[in-house]
Amino acid sequence: MQPTPPALQLASRLKQLRAQSPRLTQRKLADAFSAEESLSPATVSSWESLRSPKLPPEHRIREYARFFATPRSILSKQPKLFSLNDLDQDEKNAYEKLAAELLRLRSAADGDSPGEKPTFNRSWHFRDGGRVTFVCALLPDDMIGEFGDPENPNYTELQTYADADALIELFGHIRAENPAATVHFKTPRDVEPDELTGHVILLGGVVWNEITGILSEMTDLPIRQVNDPSLNSGEIFVADVEGGERPFWPKWADDNERVLMEDIGLLARVPNPLNESRTLTICNGIHSRGVYGAARALTDAEMRDGNEEFISTNFGDGRSFAILMSVKVIKNKAMTPDLNGRNVVLYKWPEGAA
Repeated sequence: MQPTPPALQLASRLKQLRAQSPRLTQRKLADAFSAEESLSPATVSSWESLRSPKLPPEHRIREYARFFATPRSILSKQPKLFSLNDLDQDEKNAYEKLAAELLRLRSAADGDSPGEKPTFNRSWHFRDGGRVTFVCALLPDDMIGEFGDPENPNYTELQTYADADALIELFGHIRAENPAATVHFKTPRDVEPDELTGHVILLGGVVWNEITGILSEMTDLPIRQVNDPSLNSGEIFVADVEGGERPFWPKWADDNERVLMEDIGLLARVPNPLNESRTLTICNGIHSRGVYGAARALTDAEMRDGNEEFISTNFGDGRSFAILMSVKVIKNKAMTPDLNGRNVVLYKWPEGAA
């Protein structure tokens, strides 16, 4: 009889722990874990899958150990994840024992010896240590609120930025990935020409970020953003498909096109046309949710490894790629796209690069 693969051993053990409490569903467990960091029931299900399990991050393994170290976690109607400080000594001992067991299984599943552990890209790590400059879309004057007025005593510069959510998400991540590099952000009107010759990250579309339009024209990307009179809230994407142009549209939850249900995000990377030794990355969308989804695709702790794997599998070591992706919107919040999910990647370029 063939031995059970470590990944299946871990998945089986996680499922067994949860099944010990018949009323503890995957949703309830996800809700308990979400008190510290958002987690979906689908992700819990992927960790418990006995067919093709996904590997939980180490911090989630430790959450399992904390949760199941004490019966108090499930005594109330709503399960609760206790902190280590809230555990008594016996519970801490149980935590240490269970954490050691689960981490051993995870390490075996991950391939802990040199040469066995899969390695994916770290797309936001720039090994050359070069300067990184964000160029962020600027809100039109008539859309800037009172705190975006420099004459207001409470003036806040970020109140003038169109995609502040995406900027904040990416800025901290890139600083952490590149601690020795200079990382700063500018608006199109403030950026200096010399700042466009390092690693450049463009946030936002061609209307509010003229630098996106200028640099996009200098690349060979087969994707453009164009105005269509039937959509007054943003610009759609069109891509070159079999000698023609294919449009990509958002989806709405209402007939008046006020409640966004699905946006389109663009994540593209090419050599910087102003300095081939550096990179140009575009995070764009029809609306701000698309921009944010494209930015989150490679920063979200739950999704980034799988999304990096998608990029490695489809584009290999190629320096140029582009992905148009569906960005679902739930309760007005953009969900991180799972590039390996069904109907998430709407268009990718180049095809068959890997």
